[in-house]
Amino acid sequence: MTSQQRLADVFVALAGGTSDGPLDVSGTLTVLATRSPSLLGVRAAGVVFAPGERAEVEVAGSDPKVSRMEHDASEQREGPGHDCHRGRRPPVQVALDGRPTRQRWPHYAPRALELGYARVAALPLRGPAGTTGALVLLSGRQSPFSPDALALGQSMADFTAIALERAGEADRSRTLNAQLELALTSRVVIEQAKGILATRLSLTMDDAFTLLRGHARSHHRPLHDVAREIVEGRADPALLDPLP
Repeated sequence: MTSQQRLADVFVALAGGTSDGPLDVSGTLTVLATRSPSLLGVRAAGVVFAPGERAEVEVAGSDPKVSRMEHDASEQREGPGHDCHRGRRPPVQVALDGRPTRQRWPHYAPRALELGYARVAALPLRGPAGTTGALVLLSGRQSPFSPDALALGQSMADFTAIALERAGEADRSRTLNAQLELALTSRVVIEQAKGILATRLSLTMDDAFTLLRGHARSHHRPLHDVAREIVEGRADPALLDPLP
């Protein structure tokens, strides 16, 4: 398989592959983290993702140790992923053994060094709504990351951010449509029940609704449930008795 084909396959996977279901956030982040090392020529990679200030942070790593390190860093609110994600200057081409780095990340830097990493770069996950996370690249060498690797990594990070944002929009749209459909169905059933009561008890539609609503409230039941029982012929007989 050529390098171009491998790259194309990664972008297909980041878009959800051939699945017709919703894009899986955890799976997409895992694809980005696990496929980045071989494509970008780095030793390891991690991903930090949180689409809002109050959103729970999700992390992924090219191996369990990296995943755990990024998770702990997000809890400690430090590290390249956290800084890049929260809008600080991205720490591109930072040596982990430098004194400024150790002072800036007192937990992250020693841990990364202990795992055998010498250099780190963080690339923002940029979408239309802004930065939603970061792709963290880790190298075991002091030599700089290549410009081509950083450029490709940024494209992969941005593609991931856009794909996840679009998936979130689609999910919210499906939820809203379902809510609207439920509300419409409920309204139709209530109107049918009003018509049945109005005909059965010789009431106006407004009076039928007042009776229906009062019965639901007095019995501490949802209005829609009472209306459906009327439509389905299962209503409380007391509700259908002629008014005195």
